[in-house]
Amino acid sequence: MNQLAAIRRTPDPDRAIYLALSLVAALTGRLAAAELTIAPAVELRFQAADGLGYQLQTTGNPGNWNDLDSPVIAGQGLIARLLPAAGDEQRFFRLEEFPVRDLNTDLAPIRTQFNVPALACAVVRSNRIVGVGVVGVRKHGVSEPVTLTDKWHLGSVTKSFTATLAGILVDEGRLTWQTKLAEVFPDAAPAMHADWKTVTLEQLLSNRSGAPHDLNPSGIWSQLWNHKGTPREQRRFLLEKLTPLPPSAKPGTAYIYSNAGFALAGAMLEEVMNRSWEDLLTEKLFQPLSLASAGFGVPATPRHINQPWGHTFSGTTPVPVEPGTSADNPPGIGPAATVHCSLLDLARYAAFHVAGELGRGRLMSTATFRKLHADVAGQGYALGWVVGSRPWAGGRTFSHTGSNTQWYANVWLAPDRDFAMVIVTNIGGDRAFQATDAVAGKLVSLFLD
Repeated sequence: MNQLAAIRRTPDPDRAIYLALSLVAALTGRLAAAELTIAPAVELRFQAADGLGYQLQTTGNPGNWNDLDSPVIAGQGLIARLLPAAGDEQRFFRLEEFPVRDLNTDLAPIRTQFNVPALACAVVRSNRIVGVGVVGVRKHGVSEPVTLTDKWHLGSVTKSFTATLAGILVDEGRLTWQTKLAEVFPDAAPAMHADWKTVTLEQLLSNRSGAPHDLNPSGIWSQLWNHKGTPREQRRFLLEKLTPLPPSAKPGTAYIYSNAGFALAGAMLEEVMNRSWEDLLTEKLFQPLSLASAGFGVPATPRHINQPWGHTFSGTTPVPVEPGTSADNPPGIGPAATVHCSLLDLARYAAFHVAGELGRGRLMSTATFRKLHADVAGQGYALGWVVGSRPWAGGRTFSHTGSNTQWYANVWLAPDRDFAMVIVTNIGGDRAFQATDAVAGKLVSLFLD
């Protein structure tokens, strides 16, 4: 059964108090009606049962229910907390429950085979998390286990987050895909090489701007490491150092995978909005999608094992890397590579993109979702997504991997099957890719074959 409540705003909006008007049903004995708390901000709390997932739904007419925003919550005995907005009219809410497959026994042998410290995955079908698994330890040589709520560094999966933020701002009319660097930075334009002046936001996000793959030959990479300013100031420094130099290719003519290009795209968004990329991403994407775990940089605290640590391989042996600023890319490269979040929040983000491609999205128009996912110039890369096709996907796939050399994330979307899978590990290198790829193959066989 579903749990149902109706709430509406009180006559005095300044008090921000909401009334519970009715509790119609309980969740098959697992949750009594009195245990659902509706707090001043329409806060819904309930005990999430092991092996179950939940979807909050809403309606003004109990005969026609719709999923509310993005939260798809897996159980594991946690206290779930939702904050749906209430309008001036009466609205009804209910929780749909569904089984979630425990994938730990499927992950364990793959973790052993590739000797990675930890391995985790989640599977989404039709906007429901239908499978989760988390095995291993936060730090090699220490027994502290990873948990479902632990945070994972996503590396270059961040690129799709930055492209998504750009899509939101384009839909808001703040800028267009064809907005040029010189238009956003007129004060820096006189010093720019002529080719850089015409580089567009879309070219930066599709790796067709001519931005270099490697900043080491120019010396800019080491200068970014030594820069003591804020992340936004680092990106402005990158702009001022890179754009006077000739681009690696004439803009729009070649695909060159570039962290620097995405950092410049982030700088454009910052300049237009006069706010840091980190603050914009938090306000425009993390908060609306309820990605409460999302943040930037390595997730653990130095000298503590309060989150997973990153690792590298020495031969086939994992070597822990002490958390801290030196354990990640320079913050100025953030729009290309520094987001972290929990496994479930990454799954929610993947579900958000699948839903958007299928016309069920939020925050952006369907046309903008499809713009983000559309191959550019036949290069196999869209705006922050690798574009391909697989028989198991029934056609199109959108995917991306990410690693700062100490972590590995692997995300696959198959919109034609209304399916997504996310796989993460806390070590980098070829064996990390092989482990996550093996998990992807296993998940396909379990859920799609």
